[in-house]
Amino acid sequence: MCGITGIFDTRGERAIDEQRLRRMNDSQWHRGPDEGSVHLEPGVGFGHRRLSIIDIATGQQPLFNEDGTVSIVFNGEIYNYQSLIPELQALGHVFHTKSDTECIVHAWEAWGEDCVQRLRGMFAFALWDRNQQCFFMARDRMGVKPMHYALLDDGQLLFGSELKSLLAHGGMKRELDPLALEEYFALGYVAEPRCIFKQARKLAPGHSLLIRRGQPIGEPKQFWDVRFTLDSKISAEEACEELQRQLRESVRLRMIAEVPLGAFLSGGVDSSAVVATMAGLSDTPVNTCSIGFDDPAFNESEFAKTVADRYKTNHRLEIVKSDDFDLIDTLALLYDEPYADSSAIPTYRVCQLARKHVTVALSGDGGDETFGGYRRYRLHLMEEKMRSALPDGLRKPLFGFLGRVYPKADWAPRMFRAKTTFEGMSRDSVEGYFHSISIMRGPMREQLFSPRFKAECAGYSALNVFEQHAARAGTDDPLALIQYLDIKTYLVGDINTKVDRASMAHSLEVREPLMDHQLVEWLGTLPSDLKVRGNEGKYLLKKAMEPMLSDDILYRPKQGFAVPLARWFRGPLKQRVREAVLGPRLAETGWFNREYLEHLVDAHQSGARDYSAPLWTLLMFEAFLRKVYDAGLEQPGLTQHIQQQEAAVAT
Repeated sequence: MCGITGIFDTRGERAIDEQRLRRMNDSQWHRGPDEGSVHLEPGVGFGHRRLSIIDIATGQQPLFNEDGTVSIVFNGEIYNYQSLIPELQALGHVFHTKSDTECIVHAWEAWGEDCVQRLRGMFAFALWDRNQQCFFMARDRMGVKPMHYALLDDGQLLFGSELKSLLAHGGMKRELDPLALEEYFALGYVAEPRCIFKQARKLAPGHSLLIRRGQPIGEPKQFWDVRFTLDSKISAEEACEELQRQLRESVRLRMIAEVPLGAFLSGGVDSSAVVATMAGLSDTPVNTCSIGFDDPAFNESEFAKTVADRYKTNHRLEIVKSDDFDLIDTLALLYDEPYADSSAIPTYRVCQLARKHVTVALSGDGGDETFGGYRRYRLHLMEEKMRSALPDGLRKPLFGFLGRVYPKADWAPRMFRAKTTFEGMSRDSVEGYFHSISIMRGPMREQLFSPRFKAECAGYSALNVFEQHAARAGTDDPLALIQYLDIKTYLVGDINTKVDRASMAHSLEVREPLMDHQLVEWLGTLPSDLKVRGNEGKYLLKKAMEPMLSDDILYRPKQGFAVPLARWFRGPLKQRVREAVLGPRLAETGWFNREYLEHLVDAHQSGARDYSAPLWTLLMFEAFLRKVYDAGLEQPGLTQHIQQQEAAVAT
């Protein structure tokens, strides 16, 4: 696991500024504290920070082919590299290391752009082929590993694992993209391929980009997509057996390491399934880590302990104060873009705990999207039945009227909070799902933004992101469609982003067996009633794991990795929220409606409404403006900030 960065001159062989390249590389020191190096040749500069996991002795980067004409920097793990080595050797390639990085170099020589089709794992890499005068970069199928890039006005292309490495160059414009902000305030993150800065982009999952020096730069090329064919005739019993086999294989591949390895264990179905599978593959006790909270309403550590006891793991539990809100500025530095998932706080803490004991941790991320676990999936399926039962001419005006007149009853029991359902029922399937998952829904954003900001957006809506993906989904099955939308948006922009940055801040590698692309492809062939059956989500996974986990783990109500925002904003963070949301920094942008900001703060703090999620979104945007957008090159790096913070806590 590493941090990669670099500069490529798309027009010629102008000298690369070594000082800038080293500054870009050093900005990602936290991603690879073991080693760091740069490579320079005419028109090309590569930087690499290394966290040593496999082939510790000889796996240094940048790495080259036999004659030094192909160079690469790579972040991630290729889990099938051991089977690729003999295949490539049979084609005449000579290996000087035992690393998965060298497999990519020789795979490029053997198969060109199609090399990515042979790679099983999480990866983001960039390579330069001097003989062909071409630059190539690619990102893994599920978007586990990040890749940012920007084409400067002078023809130089910058790339890096994190956006901070591009900012460290000093030549990228810091102009914010209003369309990215529209996406952020709807979703809580900026969706791929857009970045918060206009000049930057994220390489989308399952995409590659080939640039031939001196030729026009085209668009990234998609090399993989998940297809929900739902056409398998397999029985439920056979599907359970096949899932157990595929899960064992996925976990086994991810247990290959030359450093201490363990797993996150929350006590939920996904992480418990991974740990149970690991225990069956290991001759020694599995290392597991859990975070608990001192507030019982947010603490599920007892369920993690149940699994740990059953499998006799080396279990570490750390209790975190429920008022653990001192990370706001750290999170802004961590994510480089505004990012509003408050579960980033406990994720940061569990990565911090895990790194004290292991260098690699397996997680259960991706299980909700691939197996159909979210509660919102079941609600959406119920709404879809109602949509199909009523003609559009009746449904849209009826529920549109009810959505307008029904009060927003945050204080009421869930069964009486029907406003969102009514609003969703007045929309089509994709728009209804987008509406249901938005942090700030359309009517709220309409009131939030100023006339100036709306003019800059020129009518753009974050709904466009979902509509574009839905057009490529290749399915009209209600569940499969929203699973596809989540895999393309929420899983990448929120979950994978959260885990990558939080783990790499502590130089911890996290691996994700439930996102193995072969497993995901197989699940896409299964009928939707093997994923959601009645009111039970993750039906197949739970049935498959019944011999290995108790019903108390498998069938208890789902509990998120949440923090008590609503209470914070009425208590210990009351003044900070008011100062951030109503203070000068947001006002200076000219993008917000002051009266509506005051309404959000006053209504929440009086207890009249629960606006904790919108307020957190605004709080994190204000922190981004202060800590990232306003910062110059002299701003301390993330590593320094974390060290300063931990020193302050220690004293």
